[in-house]
Amino acid sequence: MQVKVGIVRGGAVGLAAGTALAAAVLSGCAESSGTDDKGQSGSSAKAEATAGTAASGGTIGAAGSACELPVGFDIAKHWKAKGIDAEAEMSKASKGSGGGLPGGLADAFLRQGPVTTACEIDAKPAGNIGFLRVWTGRPGGTDARTALREFVAAEDNVSEEKYHSFKTATGVSGVEVEYLYTSKLLEETKKETALAVGTPDGPVVLHLGGMDTEEHEEMRPAYELAKRTLRVR
Repeated sequence: MQVKVGIVRGGAVGLAAGTALAAAVLSGCAESSGTDDKGQSGSSAKAEATAGTAASGGTIGAAGSACELPVGFDIAKHWKAKGIDAEAEMSKASKGSGGGLPGGLADAFLRQGPVTTACEIDAKPAGNIGFLRVWTGRPGGTDARTALREFVAAEDNVSEEKYHSFKTATGVSGVEVEYLYTSKLLEETKKETALAVGTPDGPVVLHLGGMDTEEHEEMRPAYELAKRTLRVR
C-alpha cells in the first residue's frame, strides 16, 4: 500500500481537523509494524486476516461494551472499537468548543445520508489502515434498502454499485452493496463495501473502507466476521 499526502477521507471521526487526520494516518503506518497489547505483531495479524481466517476478538453492541448499538456482532481479533456520540460531537462543534471539528466538517464526518456514525472499529492494531464503521438511523425512518442507497448516494463520486439481499446464519436479513469510490483529492479509485439492516430502533449501516483497494481486501475478513455474527438486539 502506498501512503499519499493529503487529508484522508474517513479519518478519526470528530476528533481533529484535516492535519490531525493526516497525522493519525502516519502514526498508523508506524503502529502497524509494531506489537499490540496481546503480543502479536501487526504484520502477523494482518497475514492472518489476509488468509481469510479473521478470529473473533470479542463482541460489541450490548450495554457495557465498547459500542452500545441496536445490533451486536463479533469484531476481529486485535481490532479496537470506540463508541461515537454523534449528537454530542455535532453540538460541541456548533458551539466551537472542545477543540473539535468545525460545525460543517463535523457534520460531514458524522452524518451520511439518513444515518449518523455510532461506532468505529480501528484496524491499525491488526496491521491495516482503515475502519469498520457503524452508522445508525432514527426509528420509524427509512427501511434498510433505502437507507443504504441514500448512504451511498451521499458519499458522492461513487460508481459501479452492486446491491444484493442477504440473510445470515443468525437469521438477520439485510441489503449489501459493493461499489467504487473515487477521491478527487488523491485521484484514486478504491473499493468499498457496506450493508444495512432494519431494527426497531431504526436502520443500521456497517461500512468498510480503507486507504485503498488493497487495504480493503485485507480487512474484508473482519467485515465478513461482523456480517456472519450480526444479530438484532
